[in-house]
Amino acid sequence: MSRIGKKTIEIPDGVEVKLHNNRLEVKGSRGTLEMVVHHEVEIKIVEKEINVEKTGKSKKAPAIWGLTRALIDNMIVGVKDGYKKQLELQGVGFRMAVAGKKITMALGFSHPVIVDVPAELEVKIEGAVLEVTGADKQQVGQFAANIRKLKPVEPYKGKGFRYVGEHVRRKAGKKAAK
Repeated sequence: MSRIGKKTIEIPDGVEVKLHNNRLEVKGSRGTLEMVVHHEVEIKIVEKEINVEKTGKSKKAPAIWGLTRALIDNMIVGVKDGYKKQLELQGVGFRMAVAGKKITMALGFSHPVIVDVPAELEVKIEGAVLEVTGADKQQVGQFAANIRKLKPVEPYKGKGFRYVGEHVRRKAGKKAAK
């Protein structure tokens, strides 16, 4: 039995939740998010609380129950406070710049790398730290992962993109012959 699915979700002030047929819409100061509710769960909105109940009898129903509750909670946190990921770029000659909705990066290739920022996300660069913010947790995390994939951290010199606070295990280089 899902322990996450049993928990009720509190609706904070400034957040509006509507349920139309099987479509859930959450509005807040940071935007609007929508989700299609799976047919094996039922959502009940009572005053300032949301309860997710399992209606299906399949083996997947408990997993869908907990997942739906977690997704709704993430939507509420996203439209209220938003989500943020920070990437740090290390390496001599590596640079980043934001111009409108495009990020231009010099990552040691023969050409500059240009990435379009999705409309729902905001990007700031302070020094060597790229900060991605937005209301949708999945979209923020996926965009940060796509940026990181352009130049992942290598284990010898530690060059490349890493999340702020991430520890990278370093390997010893070649030993000089005696």
